[in-house]
Amino acid sequence: MTEPLLVDRTDAVVTLTLNRPTAMNSLDVALKEALRDTLAGLETDRSCRAVVLAGAGDSFSAGQDLREHVQILQSPTANPLDTVRAHYNPIAARLANLPKPVVAAVRGMAAGAGASLAFLADFRIGGPKTKFLMAFAGVGLAADTGASWTLPRLVGHAKAVEMLMLAEPVGAEEACRLGLLTRLVEDEAVLPTAQELAARLAAGPTVAYGAIKRQLSIADAGTLADALAAEAQAQAICGATADHRAATEAFVDKRRPTFAGH
Repeated sequence: MTEPLLVDRTDAVVTLTLNRPTAMNSLDVALKEALRDTLAGLETDRSCRAVVLAGAGDSFSAGQDLREHVQILQSPTANPLDTVRAHYNPIAARLANLPKPVVAAVRGMAAGAGASLAFLADFRIGGPKTKFLMAFAGVGLAADTGASWTLPRLVGHAKAVEMLMLAEPVGAEEACRLGLLTRLVEDEAVLPTAQELAARLAAGPTVAYGAIKRQLSIADAGTLADALAAEAQAQAICGATADHRAATEAFVDKRRPTFAGH
């Protein structure tokens, strides 16, 4: 049986590949559970210092597997939207709060929850065929997998309303202009570029990167006082790391710093 999620380790970079290419990497229960549980393990895996999230084949992810969803809808006892609390919410929280950089390699279509997954990454690399489609309203649903939180922060409230309510695809060039893509490269270069960026990040001060992610999350939803408190806490943590000491000494000695991730 084919694994729904491929996990590849190259040095300190872990690449997670949604592996249902014949179904445009749509998210069935097996794939959602594999992604949720793998992310939980990576939270405390010190050998992993950066993560790449990719899709097999020519698509990133078409979102929820609607064939499976229809079958659950037809069941008299099951609640098909239980998957939000059981799968999508934990996946979104773990991606957003992962204390290490996440790079999404968004080749081809990213729709619905698939697009939401990409928006939870810290960086998104796309190609000319990349498209984002907030498809939820098209099947009579509201947003999930964190899109109501990430999308306004990426594109602003008005554009988020437009994307979620009109459910029209956003092509690669517009996505890059809006900030949905960090970098636009040729399609065949999407994954290698994402992995190259992840390797660069993995060689950096990953404790500081995790602290920066926490700071921005707090500042997005909080007051200046909240942000200042988070900064003080983060600097206390980062200032006690071997990376900070070594990098400061390297700067004084006019050497290039080497970061160990602690």
